[in-house]
Amino acid sequence: MNYPHPIIAREGWPFLAASLLIALLLHVFVGKWAALPVWLFSIFVLQFFRDPPRRPLSTEVNAVISPADGRVVVVEHATDPYRNTPALKISVFMNVFNAHSQRSPVAGTVEDIQYFPGAFLNAAIAKASLENERNALLMRLDSGVQITVVQVAGLIARRILCYAKPGQTLRVGERYGFIRFGSRLDVYLPPASQAAVAIGDKVSAGASLLARLP
Repeated sequence: MNYPHPIIAREGWPFLAASLLIALLLHVFVGKWAALPVWLFSIFVLQFFRDPPRRPLSTEVNAVISPADGRVVVVEHATDPYRNTPALKISVFMNVFNAHSQRSPVAGTVEDIQYFPGAFLNAAIAKASLENERNALLMRLDSGVQITVVQVAGLIARRILCYAKPGQTLRVGERYGFIRFGSRLDVYLPPASQAAVAIGDKVSAGASLLARLP
């Protein structure tokens, strides 16, 4: 099956085009040493906006797949603040060297989308979940199980993009959003779910097993 998105995410095309143009102009009219920092920035932009195809590593029907690349920073029982229910919370922190596409962790229907403006604290710290700018996707599986997936802006990230719509059905691993320049994803699952990761583990969006639903 062909991957439906460019390997370099469309969200990065304007940044890449602008940096390459500036680097080329500096190289031609000023000199290669003046252009070098901009060439290096162009390489950074190229790697930041990479969007490689992914395939879930688990085919279990109760599998929850990671919605983001990065490092697991939270695995704990908490309250889902968007549903006000007990939950198993798993958070993945993305640094500037991770791919930044978000993919649906399960196959299900989008019940609601809730956007909250907020601060831009370091996304690795706990209070970023409730104080930073964020966008919550409330999903329901065919089994009736409900989960919440939250895009959280970070210290550098200033742009959350979400392409899903209420009522839309997402496939597991389907690309639905993007956050520019560092951030985190919070996933709230039923409290009886079993985490398949621990704090410090590295995970890949659309591929790594995050947890198993009850």
